[in-house]
Amino acid sequence: MNILREVASGLLKMFVGDAWLTLGVLSVVLLTGLLTGSGAVRPLLGGAILFFGCIAVLLASVAFHGRRHRDR
Repeated sequence: MNILREVASGLLKMFVGDAWLTLGVLSVVLLTGLLTGSGAVRPLLGGAILFFGCIAVLLASVAFHGRRHRDR
Protein backbone atom coordinates (compact mmCIF):
# COMPACT_ATOMS: atom_id res chain seq x y z
CA MET A 1 0.00 0.00 0.00
CA ASN A 2 2.92 2.37 0.65
CA ILE A 3 4.15 1.88 -2.89
CA LEU A 4 0.82 2.99 -4.33
CA ARG A 5 0.80 6.03 -2.07
CA GLU A 6 4.35 6.96 -3.13
CA VAL A 7 3.53 6.53 -6.83
CA ALA A 8 0.39 8.67 -6.47
CA SER A 9 2.35 11.31 -4.58
CA GLY A 10 5.06 11.36 -7.25
CA LEU A 11 2.50 11.74 -10.04
CA LEU A 12 0.75 14.55 -8.21
CA LYS A 13 4.03 16.41 -7.63
CA MET A 14 4.94 15.95 -11.29
CA PHE A 15 1.71 17.57 -12.51
CA VAL A 16 1.44 20.29 -9.89
CA GLY A 17 5.13 21.23 -9.92
CA ASP A 18 4.65 23.75 -12.73
CA ALA A 19 1.07 24.97 -12.66
CA TRP A 20 1.29 27.03 -15.87
CA LEU A 21 2.67 24.10 -17.84
CA THR A 22 -0.07 21.85 -16.49
CA LEU A 23 -2.81 24.33 -17.31
CA GLY A 24 -1.38 24.93 -20.77
CA VAL A 25 -1.22 21.26 -21.67
CA LEU A 26 -4.68 20.60 -20.23
CA SER A 27 -6.12 23.48 -22.25
CA VAL A 28 -4.53 22.19 -25.46
CA VAL A 29 -5.91 18.71 -24.76
CA LEU A 30 -9.37 20.13 -23.96
CA LEU A 31 -9.44 22.30 -27.08
CA THR A 32 -8.29 19.42 -29.28
CA GLY A 33 -10.84 17.06 -27.74
CA LEU A 34 -13.66 19.54 -28.28
CA LEU A 35 -12.66 20.24 -31.87
CA THR A 36 -12.20 16.58 -32.74
CA GLY A 37 -15.26 15.37 -30.82
CA SER A 38 -17.57 17.92 -32.43
CA GLY A 39 -16.38 16.97 -35.90
CA ALA A 40 -14.93 20.42 -36.61
CA VAL A 41 -11.55 18.87 -37.45
CA ARG A 42 -10.55 15.43 -38.62
CA PRO A 43 -8.76 13.17 -36.12
CA LEU A 44 -5.45 13.37 -37.99
CA LEU A 45 -5.52 17.17 -37.84
CA GLY A 46 -6.55 16.93 -34.19
CA GLY A 47 -3.44 14.86 -33.52
CA ALA A 48 -1.29 17.49 -35.20
CA ILE A 49 -2.94 20.24 -33.15
CA LEU A 50 -2.33 18.23 -30.00
CA PHE A 51 1.32 17.55 -30.85
CA PHE A 52 2.27 21.06 -31.95
CA GLY A 53 0.17 22.70 -29.24
CA CYS A 54 1.93 20.74 -26.50
CA ILE A 55 5.32 21.51 -28.05
CA ALA A 56 4.42 25.22 -28.13
CA VAL A 57 3.31 25.17 -24.48
CA LEU A 58 6.52 23.39 -23.48
CA LEU A 59 8.73 25.86 -25.37
CA ALA A 60 6.86 28.82 -23.87
CA SER A 61 7.31 27.37 -20.38
CA VAL A 62 11.02 26.79 -20.91
CA ALA A 63 11.50 30.30 -22.31
CA PHE A 64 9.60 31.86 -19.39
CA HIS A 65 11.55 29.97 -16.74
CA GLY A 66 14.82 30.55 -18.58
CA ARG A 67 14.28 34.31 -18.58
CA ARG A 68 13.22 34.28 -14.95
CA HIS A 69 16.34 32.41 -13.82
CA ARG A 70 18.66 34.46 -16.04
CA ASP A 71 17.46 37.72 -14.46
CA ARG A 72 18.41 36.60 -10.95
